[in-house]
Amino acid sequence: MKKTVYIVLFLCLAVSAAVAQKASDKQEWVKIFNGKDLSGWDIKIAGLPLNDNYKKTFRVENGMMRVMYDQYKTFDFKYGHIYYKKPYSHYRVRFAYRFLGKQTPGGDSWNVRNSGIMLHSQSAESLSINQTFPVSLEMQLLGGLGEGPRHTGNLCTPGTQVFISDKLRPEHCTDSDSKTYDGDRWVMAEAIVLGDSIVHHIIEGDTVLTYEHPQVGGGFVSKDNDWESGRFSAGSANHWKSLANTPLGQGYIALQAESHAIDFKDIEVLDLKGCTDPKALNYKSYYVKSDNTRCRYKK
Repeated sequence: MKKTVYIVLFLCLAVSAAVAQKASDKQEWVKIFNGKDLSGWDIKIAGLPLNDNYKKTFRVENGMMRVMYDQYKTFDFKYGHIYYKKPYSHYRVRFAYRFLGKQTPGGDSWNVRNSGIMLHSQSAESLSINQTFPVSLEMQLLGGLGEGPRHTGNLCTPGTQVFISDKLRPEHCTDSDSKTYDGDRWVMAEAIVLGDSIVHHIIEGDTVLTYEHPQVGGGFVSKDNDWESGRFSAGSANHWKSLANTPLGQGYIALQAESHAIDFKDIEVLDLKGCTDPKALNYKSYYVKSDNTRCRYKK
């Protein structure tokens, strides 16, 4: 009888351990866009105050976050971004996007089927009133033009700089090796961002670009095209200049509006920073950065 009890107890403990292990391995993706409204997001469009959604540039329809220009006569330098409220340092962000139709009149020629998601961005409220782009790492999204290769998942660096294969890359934009996606089709994209160590850009499941050691610096676009060209205030420009060559290890996620209509959907984040104590209720085996102030234990 005792032997039977011990066997049952052992099996119960084994099952309990297996369930706990499974729970710690289960990825907890968070939908940061609810598909219903823009709650949790801040809007900043150049020349306008915070959360002035000029001509309903950003809107929600049919579960999509849409960047639309149907109420514009001309783009008029209204570069805009919409920022999620919570900053991250170590995370994965994934989403789907598609470009639509033709570019809005008045947009720059290089903005045809051009948008992006900003990683490690400064906050919306910290932008100067006329500032065009936030200091950030831009995962640039480009649509094909039916005229040959045009890669997507590239990197552009407003106010930042990175290393690739241990070499500083001073150029503003670095091309990925993605395929070209013509037409108004949906494309799946993801970024894996690990603080100030390494970042991967992924398109349709393929890693198309990797870079390391992101920093503030390099001027706004280049040393010859500095902060004033991005319409930073003098005080803001001086602030960012004082941070030159310092690691950029955290920030906000923002989606871009730069004259071509685009839809986003299924925007999700997997936080890779959290409780790494296996004894805690909210321990996750996939966390790569420890923050045990978040740990929760049984009372």
